[in-house]
Amino acid sequence: MPGLMRMREMYSASKPLKGARICCNISTQDHAAAAIAKAGIPVYTWKGESGEEHLWCLEQALYFKDGPLNVILDDGGDLTNLIRTKYPQLLSGISEETTTGVHDLYKGMADGKLKVPAINVNDCHQKQGDVGKGCAQALRGFEAHVIITEIDPINVTTMDEACQDSNTFVTTTGCGSPTGCVDIILGWHFEQMKDDAIVCNIGHFDMEISIKWLHKNVDCYWLKNGCHILLLAQGQLVNLGCTMSHPSFAMSNSFTNQFSVGVHFLPKKLDEAVAEAHLGKLNVKLTRLTEKQAQYLGLSRDGPFKPNRYHY
Repeated sequence: MPGLMRMREMYSASKPLKGARICCNISTQDHAAAAIAKAGIPVYTWKGESGEEHLWCLEQALYFKDGPLNVILDDGGDLTNLIRTKYPQLLSGISEETTTGVHDLYKGMADGKLKVPAINVNDCHQKQGDVGKGCAQALRGFEAHVIITEIDPINVTTMDEACQDSNTFVTTTGCGSPTGCVDIILGWHFEQMKDDAIVCNIGHFDMEISIKWLHKNVDCYWLKNGCHILLLAQGQLVNLGCTMSHPSFAMSNSFTNQFSVGVHFLPKKLDEAVAEAHLGKLNVKLTRLTEKQAQYLGLSRDGPFKPNRYHY
């Protein structure tokens, strides 16, 4: 993770996080968790843990030897919701990594329940971008015929139609939309699918696929019509359950991003600094504006180079 290593070089002397007690709830690779534990950092997790066990693990990380946590680094909102409902006295500054968690933060802000500042890392430009779009582009790269269903009027088909014609179904609303959603693939959609259709979800939770309509903890489902449905990773986090997750370089762009009450975007200048921290690893050289060019464009030579409204 070159961005994080660059941050270590830049700030090892000043130690801006000195005194921070960070409770970190993230999904990661097994060997990454093992390496963290080997370094002497407490890690509470194991493969196949239940929802209740997951909450127990979170609670073990709330208190340090020198006091309770004072920074929440969350991925999906589990930790934030636990603290907000059960340990409100521990609620502190939040950094949220994923669409599902950011959605909950905005809901909390609208309801007046979010009482602390939160950084929306999920929508920073240096994060991976919309997972739905990336997934579609990757599948097209393998010469698959890709059908996209959405509520956006620019897209022209529905799941009701797509379920009859497709072989593989990937739900990504928890990752690629502004809000995340529920009930994308329902029971009757399964009944319309082809034999041996493959179904998976890259969202944080299994709420996008009607898992209960099938049966829990089974991979191959036999339907009354004689067809099979193959469900990957129990309907959630297929990128972790069935693969090695995101490349470390891609996640470095996200983690390196880690103010008043509310949900805040990272300032554009810091977003650009995160990008620049990764260029050395890629052997990329930047063109520097001359003073004349900067004055003409109305920019600082050191950035930011794009307005906050700009989207890459």
